[in-house]
Amino acid sequence: MIAETFRVLILLGRPAAGKSEIIDYLKRTPLAERVRRFHIGEFVELDDFPLLWAWFEEDELLARMGHPRLHSTPDGYFLRRYFWDLLIQRLCTKHDRWRRDAPPGATAVMEFSRGTEHGGYRVALPNLSDAILSRAAILYVNVSWQESLRKNRRRYNPQRPDSILEHGLDDAKLERLYYHDDWDQVTSGDPRYITVRAHRVPYTVFENEDDVTTQRGPALGQRLELTLGQLWRLRATPDDSHV
Repeated sequence: MIAETFRVLILLGRPAAGKSEIIDYLKRTPLAERVRRFHIGEFVELDDFPLLWAWFEEDELLARMGHPRLHSTPDGYFLRRYFWDLLIQRLCTKHDRWRRDAPPGATAVMEFSRGTEHGGYRVALPNLSDAILSRAAILYVNVSWQESLRKNRRRYNPQRPDSILEHGLDDAKLERLYYHDDWDQVTSGDPRYITVRAHRVPYTVFENEDDVTTQRGPALGQRLELTLGQLWRLRATPDDSHV
């Protein structure tokens, strides 16, 4: 199993693109099948949303106590743009703690979204550590802005706003933060690898405009097997074009 699994799989894409649904599908897949079909071993989920949510909760508590907010404005925007980068650094710290005791063949699955309003992937990816970038592969879940908006509205449960699978943003905030996505610009120079510092990180794109992720059915499994198979071949094959 050690030679058959990704060490770090980074899931990127607009909010509600299907990233968390893919992770949920992987959780429901038996380990042996998951390794065979998707090259994912025992895995930990590293998502920046719970960290962000904790900051917002903390600020609400501070405001009730009559103290200044630390991270966010009353209407739910970060006080400083670099807090988006701090979230990535926090994920790196969580990864390092997990890796220390991770079993052989285990996979860290990292998930986040970044719009150009707060730096985009051009700014976010360099905040990943060398330890992660040297072992990573990226799967970008591609949907249009309109599909992101539709699914964000659909999944939002006001009774569970802190839930990974049921949280959402109001339309105006989603548009401000995520309407513009710089993935195409970041990947324009190479159809297979993204260069971050000295690391050439392989990537593939999971097309999800037709929304195969919501139902968690066979169509999702088939497409995921295809795209992760492509990504695995890139990860397992040396990039000879830049030797």
